[in-house]
Amino acid sequence: MLEFKTTSPEETSAFGKRLAKVLSAGKVVCLVGDLGAGKTLLVQGLAEGLGIAESVHSPTFTILNVYEGRFPVYHFDLYRLENAGELFDIGFYEYTEADGLSIIEWADKFPEELPAEYLWIEIRSNYENNEGSVEERVLQVRALGATYEQLCEELKQTCQFLR
Repeated sequence: MLEFKTTSPEETSAFGKRLAKVLSAGKVVCLVGDLGAGKTLLVQGLAEGLGIAESVHSPTFTILNVYEGRFPVYHFDLYRLENAGELFDIGFYEYTEADGLSIIEWADKFPEELPAEYLWIEIRSNYENNEGSVEERVLQVRALGATYEQLCEELKQTCQFLR
């Protein structure tokens, strides 16, 4: 497991941009963390790193947003889903096996439905300033599968400044 710390929203976004450098089509990134931890902020940086020009926001109400960058990006938010059967209704399995990058917020809701291999990123906020904004985030990155273990090695080199 790798652990990175960011001390501002800009650093969390920068982590996403650096993560984009090591990702490719066909990969799956699972994001977990409390509300406001920085999941969508990380995705926004990732999207920028992948050359996505449009505004990226959490698909909380639509469940899935599709973006075009270097390759398609399928951005899921499972927060509002009640049961795993709803994943079938939104084409979850087809997208996570497709030609793009799948990013899954709230992946811990249905862990048994995730692909066999993926990158797992848990974001924890450690400190809030006087206005209630998160100042420090800890990003724990775990690889499930040999391909993702190699990806973590590349990420470790790319993100040395955050350790």
